[in-house]
Amino acid sequence: MPDDRATDSMASAADNGQFLTFTLQNEEYGIEILKVQEIKGFSKITPIPNAPPFVRGVMNLRGTVVPIIDLRARFSMTEKDYDQFTCIIVVNVGTRVVGLVVDTVSDVLNIPNDSIADPPELASVGDSSCITGMGKLGERIVMLLDTGRLVGVEGIPADEMTAA
Repeated sequence: MPDDRATDSMASAADNGQFLTFTLQNEEYGIEILKVQEIKGFSKITPIPNAPPFVRGVMNLRGTVVPIIDLRARFSMTEKDYDQFTCIIVVNVGTRVVGLVVDTVSDVLNIPNDSIADPPELASVGDSSCITGMGKLGERIVMLLDTGRLVGVEGIPADEMTAA
């Protein structure tokens, strides 16, 4: 006979999403924790000629060449010098590994699914199409991002996204 407590805890986990939160220009963003491979301090990046302005270059991560995307540049925000708080969040997007440069990493939040609102209509145009929802925790609003759209990998079937 199944333990009711285990069933309740599994049900409540399914009703929540876990997100790694980070800041860009004093705004809070989140990406699904299951997409995150690791968090690194900012390190040397080799530039790529003729790359889009938001692609800062590539880095060597234990033998894997990882493209690095600066999210401030991706969202057309003002540039900021990299400092001791700047981090690279290494994410898995399908079969790809990509690094995302952020101002600071905050924490991991459990956001109940019923506390996630659709993004405003204005946010569905242009680069804001990466925003999949707005997590509400009290007075805090966390903009939830789709890593596939963020790095330009949209048409990946869900089973391939989770295989990486």
